[in-house]
Amino acid sequence: MAASDAPALEARGLTKRFGRRGLFGGGAPVTAVDRVTLGVSRGETLGIVGESGSGKSTIARMMVGLLAPDEGEVALAGAEIDVRSHKGRKVLRHRVQFVFQDPAGAFNPRRTIGEAIEAPLIGLLGRPRAERRERVAELLEQVGLRPDHAARFPHAFSGGQLQRVGIARALAAEPGIVALDEPVSALDVSVQAQILALLRKLREERGLTMIFVSHDLAVVEALCDRVAVMRRGRIIEEGPCREVLSKPCEGYTRALLDAARGVAA
Repeated sequence: MAASDAPALEARGLTKRFGRRGLFGGGAPVTAVDRVTLGVSRGETLGIVGESGSGKSTIARMMVGLLAPDEGEVALAGAEIDVRSHKGRKVLRHRVQFVFQDPAGAFNPRRTIGEAIEAPLIGLLGRPRAERRERVAELLEQVGLRPDHAARFPHAFSGGQLQRVGIARALAAEPGIVALDEPVSALDVSVQAQILALLRKLREERGLTMIFVSHDLAVVEALCDRVAVMRRGRIIEEGPCREVLSKPCEGYTRALLDAARGVAA
């Protein structure tokens, strides 16, 4: 495969196990992700769906270098990245950013949101102070907030506003790829719609590649081009979003759709 044809970001046989402690200690490890191979193409939005404990968040965190796999590799534009090393994770941080599920818990309450957004401009890009302040103001405006919000602390913002700040912080590093873990699950339906509209706008303006982790199939259908369905650490179904969600091949996918529609599975 030519480099230009390679996925923008790819998991290759990733496996992750977590230790489990029994009543008296010990206990067999739990396999959260089991030999998963999954890629996202440049400019595409890939949805990863499944119930709680399916492994969807774990695979996304391994793909962006937040979690080291026990087995397998990650490739960026066809080039293998050693995500078990500091050097490999640093390479990924320059190209891939992550937006966390809990907007309130994603920020240091003792730092202003301007300082939070500024951190990648210092640590990853090494921008001078005056340029950093100007860039923070631009980013806040791009996500629908005011430049003067930079001086405020996280407690002064609603959940939806904080998620906008989280997106601004991710964009500060100028990544080509953004992974989002349940970014609207804690928000009201009306606020969810606003954040999804913002993500669509940013994707189109910046040509972003996105990985979108969610249990909400309606949200995935509204945003994603392709979807991978996970169950017990494995991908059981994958394909174009509309095709998979309109004519699922797997009973598990049909059960997820029925649950989303309020139908007893």
